[in-house]
Amino acid sequence: MASADDKNYDDINVTPMVDLYLVLLLIFIIMTTAGVQGVKVNLPSTSKAASVKLEEPKTQAITVNTQGIIKLNNVVVSISELEGRLAQIKSTIPNPPVVVRGDGQNQYQAIMDILDVLGRLGISQIGLATQPPKS
Repeated sequence: MASADDKNYDDINVTPMVDLYLVLLLIFIIMTTAGVQGVKVNLPSTSKAASVKLEEPKTQAITVNTQGIIKLNNVVVSISELEGRLAQIKSTIPNPPVVVRGDGQNQYQAIMDILDVLGRLGISQIGLATQPPKS
């Protein structure tokens, strides 16, 4: 005769494993928040002359109007002057952000000439300004 202890178990009870996962998750959450807060210390101070304000790199704006006139930051330049001025800016800021703005009626060649100059100088942070679509 078979007793009650001899029956076969066809399913696995996962409740203890879920409890273990919840405990591990709770420990993980507590440890990550404790690591972010850090330890309180008295920070040293410096004179006001020693503190230098770090500035974000100034975005260079290149604009081409419908007549094909190129402006770098509101200064009219030729394509060769543009390359010289951008090279000078690149010597002070390693990879200056540049936004190219062109009138919608412009010839495509003027924009391509500017992108060619930016490519020769190795400037990779380039944005093309557009307007959002009208709904």
